[in-house]
Amino acid sequence: MKNSQLYIITLVVLTFLGCKELEPRRPKEHSTTNFYKEVIEQNKKLNALETKRIKQTLDRDTLTTYKSSANGFWYTYINKDTVSNQTPIKGDIVTVKYNVTGLQGNQFYDYQTRDYTVDKEDFVPGLTEGIKLMKKGETITFVIPSYRAYGVTGDGSRIGINQTLRSTLTLIEIKKPNNETK
Repeated sequence: MKNSQLYIITLVVLTFLGCKELEPRRPKEHSTTNFYKEVIEQNKKLNALETKRIKQTLDRDTLTTYKSSANGFWYTYINKDTVSNQTPIKGDIVTVKYNVTGLQGNQFYDYQTRDYTVDKEDFVPGLTEGIKLMKKGETITFVIPSYRAYGVTGDGSRIGINQTLRSTLTLIEIKKPNNETK
């Protein structure tokens, strides 16, 4: 009987010693913030590689001088207006003729003409900024990195993912929204 009392006392003592307050589950060490930071860093590296490839391609073209824009694309004038200083502003309706090729010249879209309302319609993001540099009658060739064009999605038709674009664009006309010509 002493053994059974000793056994019960030991069991009770161990039960009390073994019980402790429940601790809440701790969060995982890696957070989504760290994941996003890693993705951003990886994208910066990919963008730097693409920029390097574009610069190497443009440097090989010794007959053409490309300017780098603050908006992340390169451009060269084919036909430049040195007299006028009127450029399109937000809301203006411009008529443009343009084509879209890859960096190496593979044709995605032949020349086409379209009206575009500046900063109020979807268009190739790099070209939307480039149009604002142009004057009526000018023709410019733009080289647009994928992250300023269609990026990781492509256009769902002819332009693939992460595709650098080259587009020659002519600004045919600039009209005010009420159809008044500039």
